Amino acid sequence: MPAAGYPLHSLKVAGIDRTNPLRAARALGLAVGALGSSFKLLRRLRPDAVMGGGGYVAGPVGLAAAALRKPLVLTEADSHLGISNRLLAPLAKRVFLAFPLEGREEPRFVVSGRPLPTGTNDADRYEARRRFGIGAEETCLLVFGGSIGARTLNEASIEAFGAAAPCAVLHASGRRDYDELAARLSELGNPSHYHLSAYIKPFADALAAADFTVARSGGSVLEVAAAGLPAILVPYPHASADHQTRNAELMTEAGAAVMVPDSDLDATRLSREVGELLSSPSKLAAMAEAARRASRPDAAERVADELLALAG
Repeated sequence: MPAAGYPLHSLKVAGIDRTNPLRAARALGLAVGALGSSFKLLRRLRPDAVMGGGGYVAGPVGLAAAALRKPLVLTEADSHLGISNRLLAPLAKRVFLAFPLEGREEPRFVVSGRPLPTGTNDADRYEARRRFGIGAEETCLLVFGGSIGARTLNEASIEAFGAAAPCAVLHASGRRDYDELAARLSELGNPSHYHLSAYIKPFADALAAADFTVARSGGSVLEVAAAGLPAILVPYPHASADHQTRNAELMTEAGAAVMVPDSDLDATRLSREVGELLSSPSKLAAMAEAARRASRPDAAERVADELLALAG
């Protein structure tokens, strides 16, 4: 936030542990303390409106905003409402949804899509490929699982495509597994077709360089869709309310993705799925078009316009 030019004010909160009563009690105690801090903060800042992003820290601030009669707007990045948003939704003027949710109707609930990082569709494909050392005519598979990484994806990709691959592979592994994966590639002679990074910033370059992707199915599915990338989605099986599976189902129903359960993904399955897509250029093209139709690239502008209107 400070790097982007915005002041940052911290509150001490914790997620509610549903398996440990002592930790849950501590989290509730922190939330009560954060509520008092939120009242003080909002009285000092005197905002015209408050927007919550759905995390635990949004709960106390949103409650304080409602009590002080400040217009409250919420955003939800996944295919279900998290705890904070479920609590705050009755108090909010608008709740902006990334995906349609049953029983959540206008005018309070608005399906806007998920605001995308600046520059998601602005990267130059030629320059992005030159950055990663990928040929202009090569087909490129992007593999990623977030800043920490996704071990199932990392293991399957390196095993399936480390020694040889039917296309170039651009793999953002996350920091946790990077050293181990780099060592395995070194043992294979650092093959020129495999481009491994711990983290890619700006990520728009990775999206621009790729032709299709293998990824988890968190909120990033809408970034992938906006970039027009066909996707093989592997939902994280322990996500709250299994929302990643629902995210993947929605993209699959739109014709933009193929879903593979985490328990089914190994090198053999990944090779087969990638091979089937590469063998059908017409299917890849149709999935790319479906991805663009499913994306909502104007989400940030729509949320901002509504927020400013409510703020007066």
